[in-house]
Amino acid sequence: MNCFSAFCTSRCYLLLLAGALLCVACGVSDSESADNLKLREYSLHYTLKPDPTTSRVRVVLRLEQPSNLLRELSFPLDKRLSDIEGDGNVAFRDGIVHWQPSADGGELAWWITVLGERGSGAYDALLTGDWGVFRAEDVIPRARTRTLKGAESRTTMTFDLPAGWTAVSEYSAVNTPVVVDRPERRFDEPAGWIAMGRLGVRRETLAGVRVAIAGPEGHDVRRMDMLALLSWTLPELVAILPFDFPRLTIVSASDPMWRGGLSAPASLFIHSDRPMISENSTSSLLHELMHVAMPINNREGYDWIAEGLAEYYSIELLRRGMAITEERAVFAFERQAEWSKEADRLCSESSTGPTTALAVTLFKQLNDEMTLQTEGEATVDSLLPLLTGNDIDAGTLSAAVGQFIDSVPDTLHIDNLPGCLSIAPGTVEN
Repeated sequence: MNCFSAFCTSRCYLLLLAGALLCVACGVSDSESADNLKLREYSLHYTLKPDPTTSRVRVVLRLEQPSNLLRELSFPLDKRLSDIEGDGNVAFRDGIVHWQPSADGGELAWWITVLGERGSGAYDALLTGDWGVFRAEDVIPRARTRTLKGAESRTTMTFDLPAGWTAVSEYSAVNTPVVVDRPERRFDEPAGWIAMGRLGVRRETLAGVRVAIAGPEGHDVRRMDMLALLSWTLPELVAILPFDFPRLTIVSASDPMWRGGLSAPASLFIHSDRPMISENSTSSLLHELMHVAMPINNREGYDWIAEGLAEYYSIELLRRGMAITEERAVFAFERQAEWSKEADRLCSESSTGPTTALAVTLFKQLNDEMTLQTEGEATVDSLLPLLTGNDIDAGTLSAAVGQFIDSVPDTLHIDNLPGCLSIAPGTVEN
């Protein structure tokens, strides 16, 4: 063999060897990456056991971890809490419960009374001898955690119910235990509305959204009416949302629950007595649905933005889904404009009925202005991806509109925003 041939053979051998080592290294890296991911996960399991005789729920939190990932969990010491006990170290300081579990985990348990009174004998959280309607947040206090850097929870939940009871939550009932996944957080806590007891439940998939409607038996919950309304309007909502909307849970009950609607993550409560469509051609159900599907973080004093959008779209979804006629929708916006004359200011701590009506009127005018200036290329629909999930005030709303038209819209001139100090340019994230 001459020198050139020997050189080529050696070089090829070295290249093959390097390639083999690289493949081995890649394989080890993938395995180590998977192992490292598991080593950064700790498991949390919540068990909710209602005691209808005392209107309390016993919550047991079970922690399992491969090492000391979750160092401390803490939450406010609510007066409804009692009998708090756990493995490791449980301390009470300055109105805060501090739990330091063992390195490999342990349990923390408490009892909590389910009773949320809104005045005049009405409740937004209640557990009776036959049924319960409340939010997961009502029995699982929102907690802060101290963990190893990069550690994430893998959370599940089960219900330990009296004989004959069932439970419905915002989470899929296909898997047992229920998987709690909140991708925006490293610490996953159960959230949203829960109904339990002897329930009537209707389930349907509408426009790709898995819908569950639940309420206690005998409470005149109009489950089929709600499904009918959603069959007309949910496709219109899904068409304008900037992200997937896979699940919707609606919980309903009659007195003594509060006679209104309340939204939560992926779920909402609506009193069974509320009409599907009001005489003024708005819908409390669709109003709360908009809060669920399009969460907006209002800056202080700008509650009118989220409330106005929710009410504006409660009319628009009815119109687009042909649940009301075009003429009825025109009449609905005229009624809102008339009612808005009772509002003396727009920017305030919370939006009243007349304030919301003024906000609806502004959004209708803004939609018309955007449609005219862009020849139909942009409408208020176009703003939703820019508003959802952002901290919103008049400035950021104006900045969002500014991405579609060249000038500050006349509708958002400060003279049209009574009580608002300025519309200084804000920013929005695309």
